[in-house]
Amino acid sequence: MEQDNLCVVLHSQGDLRLENRPVPEPGPNDVLLQMHSVGICGSDVHFWQNGRIGDFVVKKPMILGHEAAGRVVKVGSEVKHLKVGDRVAIEPGVPREMDDFLKNGRYNLSPSIFFCATPPDDGNLCRYYKHSANFCYKLPDNVTFEEGALIEPLSVGIHACRRAGVALGSTVLICGAGPIGLVCLLVAKAMGASQVVITDLAAERLAMAKELGADFQVTVKREDTPQNLATTVEGMLGAQPHITIECTGAESSVHTAIYATRSGGVVVLVGMGPQMTTVPLVNATIKEVDIRGVFRYCNTWPMAIAMLASGKVNVKPLVTHRFSLEQAVQAFETTHQGAGIKVMLKCDLNDQNP
Repeated sequence: MEQDNLCVVLHSQGDLRLENRPVPEPGPNDVLLQMHSVGICGSDVHFWQNGRIGDFVVKKPMILGHEAAGRVVKVGSEVKHLKVGDRVAIEPGVPREMDDFLKNGRYNLSPSIFFCATPPDDGNLCRYYKHSANFCYKLPDNVTFEEGALIEPLSVGIHACRRAGVALGSTVLICGAGPIGLVCLLVAKAMGASQVVITDLAAERLAMAKELGADFQVTVKREDTPQNLATTVEGMLGAQPHITIECTGAESSVHTAIYATRSGGVVVLVGMGPQMTTVPLVNATIKEVDIRGVFRYCNTWPMAIAMLASGKVNVKPLVTHRFSLEQAVQAFETTHQGAGIKVMLKCDLNDQNP
């Protein structure tokens, strides 16, 4: 084990390498995990391509990866709820201190939080990885490792739908049918949304959305104006939606979200766009539309596991490509090219199964 801890390391913008690192030793409250499945997120690719996301800048070599599941191979002396052999999903954000955000249950907003693969914190795209045991969640026997890894993006959908107040009978517009838009669709339906409209530029992504339960799909054309798209959505639903979940970050899509949402409704901004965005704020004001931000997630893993174990949510179709850890560079290039939906890396040499 000590001889092979292959890791995917980003040294600087465009410089992605495979290299061996020492196997970490778990502290009293940690577990050492043999990693099994790790999904590639858009943020991983963004760090690779740009060397930064906003204020988070790659200044030293950093292991990528934060959508992950693995098997416990060693437990710290104080860990009671996990044992060697347990299959777990990893929540990548771990509070470092007992601040007001943690006390209020909103630890995702803590400025000092540890978060996998966000500079300067290493991620878990490697053979062996150490993590806080309190943020590792045991997987039921009927939930696969890949489903466990997909709990991370699924959690974004859960947090977004909670922030939006999705409830029985809600009508929902989702802007963007990438991985995050699709998990928002799955969660909105599971939480009782009666009708969901989803938009995207790519026909193949909208086809996946239809397969996953979207009631209406809108192919966005370059010449479409936000007002026209809002009118199209209203025509499909027979009324403006109660809720819009914006998952692209594109300024025009944010405009569509505000114009489309009915008076007294909610717009949730999930997609990360440019630092400064011009929006039709007066339209939102006179309609009393609430605009709410989303930053990652908190308190979502237990709900996500229950959704998967019960069969209420099926994330398996999201995985369209699989690569071994040794093929990581090819896997990143595939993701960057926009092929498929979710690319999954298999980290265990002896188990490449889902």
